[in-house]
Amino acid sequence: MRSLLVLAGLVAGVAALIASWLERGTTAAQQPEPKAVIAAVQPAPSSGRSVTIPRDSRGHFQVEGRVDGRRIGFMVDTGASVIALTEREAARLGIRPMRNDYTAQVRTANGTVKAAPVMLSSVDIGGLVVRDVQALVVPGDALGENLLGLSYLTRLKRFEYANNKLVLEN
Repeated sequence: MRSLLVLAGLVAGVAALIASWLERGTTAAQQPEPKAVIAAVQPAPSSGRSVTIPRDSRGHFQVEGRVDGRRIGFMVDTGASVIALTEREAARLGIRPMRNDYTAQVRTANGTVKAAPVMLSSVDIGGLVVRDVQALVVPGDALGENLLGLSYLTRLKRFEYANNKLVLEN
């Protein structure tokens, strides 16, 4: 439930900031691995690759991927405008925004916080690689887990919910 509240806050806060942030294009370069990460790579009948992600025990879609070549766990969130990284996980990936980089205001279940816009060189989920992906680093405990948002998902050929699974394809 906390994740849903955090998600709702992130979506509300980020939506207004995306347009101005996209024009700026800020660039940037370990939290424990998720407990249950399932991602099966299957060949797609048409083109490229397909990744099928079943629901976890909480009903969420958890996936393991790589950001700039380093392993990371995400909760897939089709309601989040961008990828959102916890500050701790971002630091593990080598992304350490300066305090004055936290320019985006985001509303979360824990209140309004400032987040740092960053650009991820590559995000790879089961071989589905997207380059130059926008993300936000969210400080402290404002975010319980990393969110794989639309800044990645909309760059794929398709993503859809079918048969109680989430399918990503490029």
